[in-house]
Amino acid sequence: MKADPSTPSATPSPTPLRRGRLSFWLAIAVAAAIAGAVVGHRVFSPQPASDQAVEALYRTELPDAEGKPIRMEALRGKTVVVNFWAPWCGPCVEEMPDLTALHKEYQSRGVEFVGIGIDSASNIREFTQKVPVAYPLAVAGFAGTELTRSFGNAAGGLPYTVVIDPDGVVRMRKMGRVMPDELRAVLPKG
Repeated sequence: MKADPSTPSATPSPTPLRRGRLSFWLAIAVAAAIAGAVVGHRVFSPQPASDQAVEALYRTELPDAEGKPIRMEALRGKTVVVNFWAPWCGPCVEEMPDLTALHKEYQSRGVEFVGIGIDSASNIREFTQKVPVAYPLAVAGFAGTELTRSFGNAAGGLPYTVVIDPDGVVRMRKMGRVMPDELRAVLPKG
């Protein structure tokens, strides 16, 4: 019995040519994914802080949410945890209770914490009415993004945390939510 050409037959197996094309496009997709991961890692990984970043921070005076000046010069000679954040940033909000607890834990060891808000005073004030924060919060507005870039935050993402030792050396830079154990590893032990 002859097969009727108008009757659908079983699905033919892929020809070597089709398999070759599929393998080619699969290899291209894998190479693109790897390239994307490498580029993403380079863009979002902290770069070295500029030589002038710490001095620029110490020369900065920013208002708090009530308009009172916070002189960063007062932090010189201490271990300082600087957290760049914003009230609209989910990971920033999530890490605030941990940073407050660490501030209380390390306060007696001379470690200072300061949050630099990349938003308006009114938004930061409204945020602190909902989420209590025990350390000073400065208002830098969106201009604070340039300060984060000087500390190696090429992508300008938030949160961004920097730890500076008493000699003014940057000991840690972290893009994204910082975990308490990451900070404990670089903060003074005793």
